[in-house]
Amino acid sequence: MTTVAPSSIPSAEQLASAGLRLEIADQVATITLDRPTSRNSQTPTMWRALAALGASLPDDVRVVVLRGAGPCFSAGLDRNLLLPGEKAASEESVAELLAMPQAEMTARIHDYQQGFTWLSDPRFVTIAQVHGYAIGAGFQLALSCDVIVAADTAQFCMKEAALGLVPDLAGTKPLVERVGYARALEICATARMVGAEEAVRLGFALEQVPEAELDAAVARHVAAFTAPRVGAVRETKALLQGALTRTLDEQCEVERTAQFRRFTEMAPELGVQPAG
Repeated sequence: MTTVAPSSIPSAEQLASAGLRLEIADQVATITLDRPTSRNSQTPTMWRALAALGASLPDDVRVVVLRGAGPCFSAGLDRNLLLPGEKAASEESVAELLAMPQAEMTARIHDYQQGFTWLSDPRFVTIAQVHGYAIGAGFQLALSCDVIVAADTAQFCMKEAALGLVPDLAGTKPLVERVGYARALEICATARMVGAEEAVRLGFALEQVPEAELDAAVARHVAAFTAPRVGAVRETKALLQGALTRTLDEQCEVERTAQFRRFTEMAPELGVQPAG
């Protein structure tokens, strides 16, 4: 397991310009998508700011909670950015991708994906706190988290196929891993809505609660994930992330190696001299 050295956290003003808010307290970072008048629609500026947050959170952060301000989690991409000439001067237009050669386009999308993939970092457990719509990029952002806790009002949809596109913000792998290939294909290709109860039944959401109880439910999970030793949780997350792609022998080997690190860390507390 590698440790990423945090860099400078973006300022509150920089985050606000990207439609985000950050609060860090008691080893918990709460990131709020804060564009409620547009149902927290997402932009490349937001994705780049999320990536910067992922690279800059202090190492003592153990849980990251991702939530949305206003009536929903996120209604997905700001659709204005798909239309040439419909963006603010300071904003990247997704429509610009249409005129790019393949190498340039895929490099740009790679940059955008970094706003999602950092949520798998073993340094912290990530929780998506979802109420109302989680559409397209909103659904993929929630799926990028380790755990989705959903209000009973939550509605998930992979909308891209209805627009003639494909999901390209790192959401397809976690969806297949959680619900299986056939169900993931059906959800993505039909672009249908999946309610909170079905999301739990299918396995991509951990729990659904009445919306009025959502904050308390997330707080309960935060407390549970921060109760064990930090090293044990980080090592466990890393072990489980690779379990599906490793053979049994490979998984056993990485378990042994991880356990050696745990014993080495704990040995001084037990009055034992660690092996060299």
